Amino acid sequence: MSCTENNLSNLKPADFVKNIDGKETALFILKNKKGSEVAITNYGGAICSIMVPDKNGNYANVIQGHDSIENLLASPEPFLSTLVGRYGNRICKGKFTLEGKEYDLSINNGPNHLHGGPTGFHARVWDAEQLDGQTLKLHYISADMEEGFPGNLDVTVIYSFNDEDELKIDYKATTDKTTIVNLTSHGFFSLSGIDNPTATIDNLICHIDADFFVPIDETSIPTGVIAPVKGTAFDFTTPTEVGARIDADEEQIRIGVGYDHCYVLNKKEVGELSYAAKVTEPISGRTMEVYTTEPGVQVYTSNWHSGFAGAHGATFPKRSAICFEAQHFPDSPNRPHFPSVILKPGELYSQVTVYKFGVEK
Repeated sequence: MSCTENNLSNLKPADFVKNIDGKETALFILKNKKGSEVAITNYGGAICSIMVPDKNGNYANVIQGHDSIENLLASPEPFLSTLVGRYGNRICKGKFTLEGKEYDLSINNGPNHLHGGPTGFHARVWDAEQLDGQTLKLHYISADMEEGFPGNLDVTVIYSFNDEDELKIDYKATTDKTTIVNLTSHGFFSLSGIDNPTATIDNLICHIDADFFVPIDETSIPTGVIAPVKGTAFDFTTPTEVGARIDADEEQIRIGVGYDHCYVLNKKEVGELSYAAKVTEPISGRTMEVYTTEPGVQVYTSNWHSGFAGAHGATFPKRSAICFEAQHFPDSPNRPHFPSVILKPGELYSQVTVYKFGVEK
């Protein structure tokens, strides 16, 4: 069960206990020596709160989540700060071919497959083991042909929260049949703190270490081109306000209704854990840096949020959160020139992403 009843976010562990398909859900609290906290449930691996200080030492929850398992199950945003799998992002028309065989996935986003489908990893109860006060291990075996994906996929995700306010997510997976894997965490970050209503992310100062991005068609599927950000609304190579060009008169912005695009990170070598992005909230002084081994990061500015209710009466309007979903590129199984997402028996899928929180006074 959870490590503590008393927590900064005032979440009640009892409100996260439910039996779903014979498996128990619970809430787990990770605390560091600074006094910061992260709360995670094993339902979908959802991060329910991240309590970190501002420049005056005032704590707030900087991630959008729910305050009970019932509210999580009924969320208008099914991927609200959850794990995502087997395949984060979109696959065109839910079809791909592997070793000469065509596979059909569920269609749950226009004409396409999104985030592992309606019963993907975000909607599963993971086996959970709290290894210590700062580490949570989640484990799930995704059965052969679950949501249409081949192979029994054995997945372990370890969340650790160190004394430097770094939330590390370490993913590993193996398969008994050739398959595709693209795991991510869909954290909806609100650095000013969740509120009623939660403030817009327009004033965030954002830097992304990416000279290129992946343009999309009208159904949000990559065109196949890798395009330079220079001279476009997608250029965050120098720190820029998120809201400065979010409504720019550009086709890609119109298609995404803001930012909902994969950035091609500048990497010295494939698979290195390196800096990807940083956002600074100027009023609170809170900062978040993103480091990842992945080749890309999907930046999404919660363009479809409706103002729905979250934890403790907070509401989440359009553009009240920013997501940095570290991953491989959308529709990679159908794009041979994109980095491969194929995993074969005997191979190990491995990914590490770190969200580091701080303050600037």
